[in-house]
Amino acid sequence: MTRIGVMTFLHNDNYGSILQAWALQRTLTELGFEAEHIDYAPSRAEKLRNLILSGNSPSLILEGIRKRSATGKMHGGFGEFRKEQLVLSGRCADRAALRRAAEQYDVLMCGSDQIWSPVWLNPAYFLDFTDRPKVAYAPSLGVKELPEKRKQRRIARLVQPFGSVSVREAEGAALLRAMAGIDAPVLPDPVMLMPQEAWRGLTSGDVPQEPYVLCYFIGDAPRYWEAAKTAGEALDAPVRVIPRTEAARQSGFLLEEDVPPQRWLALIAGAARLVTDSFHGAAFAAILNVPCTIVRRYREDDPESKNSRIDQLLRSLGTDRLEQETWPKVNEAIARLSAEGRKWLLDAVSQAAQ
Repeated sequence: MTRIGVMTFLHNDNYGSILQAWALQRTLTELGFEAEHIDYAPSRAEKLRNLILSGNSPSLILEGIRKRSATGKMHGGFGEFRKEQLVLSGRCADRAALRRAAEQYDVLMCGSDQIWSPVWLNPAYFLDFTDRPKVAYAPSLGVKELPEKRKQRRIARLVQPFGSVSVREAEGAALLRAMAGIDAPVLPDPVMLMPQEAWRGLTSGDVPQEPYVLCYFIGDAPRYWEAAKTAGEALDAPVRVIPRTEAARQSGFLLEEDVPPQRWLALIAGAARLVTDSFHGAAFAAILNVPCTIVRRYREDDPESKNSRIDQLLRSLGTDRLEQETWPKVNEAIARLSAEGRKWLLDAVSQAAQ
């Protein structure tokens, strides 16, 4: 049986990251492979090294640190989820450990999530620590414009050794073609590979029985709370918030603190409406057929803007909104996307393992 080592974000305490990791591993297992996540949890020295080598200006580094500090981390059962729901390698704190871990696998895979963002460029997520066969499943570059020339050349060098490359957004495919001359198909985020019943089977935890509006915001702006208030008033329902920022905690709405990934899913599944700026929030609203109000998180001129992710999601679903009347079209699109992604994975891994 072909052994696959997967590299993705595992320790950023983000619902979308951890659930796409679960979905990719489960899909590979269902396709007949033995899949294991490489448990990359960089040490402080490794993080500092990555920061210095990112190629970013000091001002951009400081601004990124500020944004991440303002957002904060979640503390709701992510460690338990990794332990109970994912198959993990031994902990890898630096590149030497990654090189040793890679020797266990027949094929190395990176994907999905924003692991190829040129803003915070970490070569480890391009699998540059190994000469084993490499496959990239739908990593996101998360931006619409070409990075500076130096980063373009660096990314081009990093992607050349891959046997098969796919990306998650059409914008990313265009950038990769311009930077590296690689024509990469656009494939769905791994959460789209698993059917609705699988996700409902993963939900757990009590949720309110009365109708409610659920808010999950990663960013913050006054218009977010205007959208939340409007949704609550339209449904005459209370607004519940899974807070990521201090502004969310001071919003005056009902708070859902320390929510594990399984209950995050349950809260979305049980909501009368979701209001979110999150790609994966919107993706799960589509999968679970929950009406969703999407607010744009970034200015289009923000160098860290990742609005292209939600743009691609809606394009792939053939709709510009997620509402009750769109579910037949949305469900049909998800089934088609899942079949395309699974076929690509099967073919790419089988070819790499030859």
